[in-house]
Amino acid sequence: MANLSTKIKQYLTAQGKDAQAEFDNETVVLTDTGSGATITTWNVSGVAKPTAEQIASYETTSNTTESNVTVINTRRKAYGNIGDQLDEIFKDIDAWKTRIQAIKDANPKG
Repeated sequence: MANLSTKIKQYLTAQGKDAQAEFDNETVVLTDTGSGATITTWNVSGVAKPTAEQIASYETTSNTTESNVTVINTRRKAYGNIGDQLDEIFKDIDAWKTRIQAIKDANPKG
């Protein structure tokens, strides 16, 4: 099950809002009192607080988003330092392409 914050960000993006900015500016605040996160503050200009059904409708895309974040972080670690990659490209671009493709194949996005 996707995190509430991910589903809210998907909802805000679909409404044309900068989701991260809304969280950073604290116009949206989530609180977890032990039984799961809930929306405790909603002051998003021009966008109504989502219903439970609206939030639930973002479950699939949010699961994919969260899965892709994990894949991206795994790939980033496997790619290594950008300076080392540039050196590798300079020395043998074809070997670099092969290595990067193997990392992508081993860690596909959803």
